Amino acid sequence: MSSTPVIGVLALQGDVREHLVALAAADAIARPVRRAEELAEVDALVIPGGESTTMSKLALQFDVMGPLRERVAAGMPVYGTCAGMIMLADKILDGREDQETVGGIDMTVRRNAFGRQNESFESGIDFKGLDGGPVHGVFIRAPWVEAVGTAVEVLAELPAADGPESRIVAVRQGNLLATSFHPELTGDHRVHEYFVRMVEAV
Repeated sequence: MSSTPVIGVLALQGDVREHLVALAAADAIARPVRRAEELAEVDALVIPGGESTTMSKLALQFDVMGPLRERVAAGMPVYGTCAGMIMLADKILDGREDQETVGGIDMTVRRNAFGRQNESFESGIDFKGLDGGPVHGVFIRAPWVEAVGTAVEVLAELPAADGPESRIVAVRQGNLLATSFHPELTGDHRVHEYFVRMVEAV
């Protein structure tokens, strides 16, 4: 891609403004996306945090779920944070029975795995492929990845508080990127810059 990428932020719910700011800081043209016709005008998309069941319902109500699945299947780059990670998962644990996702990443994600709102926390995260030290991550009712398929690259893990194993908190499969945490809330734009480079490479 030779020109500046145009990256949408799914603006149905969640911290849309913060993602728009982070993408602009990463030298992308950022636009809110609510409708299928707006989705058709962007090169890539960010699915923000929020509440994944509500976001799924709104995507269906706004008739954007089907077009989004089609764009993902066609190779459009998408980055999902927190609820956005859940939206990109092929399988969810602890979700509603009628909850739908966009899918695309061969992973199993557990909703609210790190606890309730009052158990939110911040942590430094070693993110594969990023220079400059740990990424500052904010975890708010965050999911974690329980399992991944062979095509999924694990980019970051967080040591478990209750045992020796680690929790997967960032993954990539092809043009799809997902994190459990919210880098857009920290002023550290390196993950967004990573995503913009992914888009430019398409």
